[in-house]
Amino acid sequence: MTVSFHIEVSDALGQQLQPLRDRLPEILERGMHEVLAEQAGRYQDEEEIVAVLSSQPAPEQVLRLQPSPAIQSRVRNLLERSHQGTLSIEEAAELERYALLEHMVRRAKANAYQRHSPSLPCPGSSHHS
Repeated sequence: MTVSFHIEVSDALGQQLQPLRDRLPEILERGMHEVLAEQAGRYQDEEEIVAVLSSQPAPEQVLRLQPSPAIQSRVRNLLERSHQGTLSIEEAAELERYALLEHMVRRAKANAYQRHSPSLPCPGSSHHS
């Protein structure tokens, strides 16, 4: 069984694809696998962070949490595109997920910092003695 699609691409991409017309299904399949793997990797990082936070980790473990280089790069890209006004609806939702995840990690780190050093004020707090 086959399915037909009609897509519109830029002139530049059309010129690049023209000599490869016979291989378009292969190109699409390879690209699809790459995109799905990229998404799975992002979600895996998110799931790992949530798993750590929900496992009642030691304060030191929470304080060591850092986003992977892949997440850092993706967020930078999404923020740049957001400032340019070129985010898709899906990308805006993805950026919102990262913002929520960052908020959760910051709160967990603030709590961990207080548990780790109860006599010190939490970084960023406005408590004055």
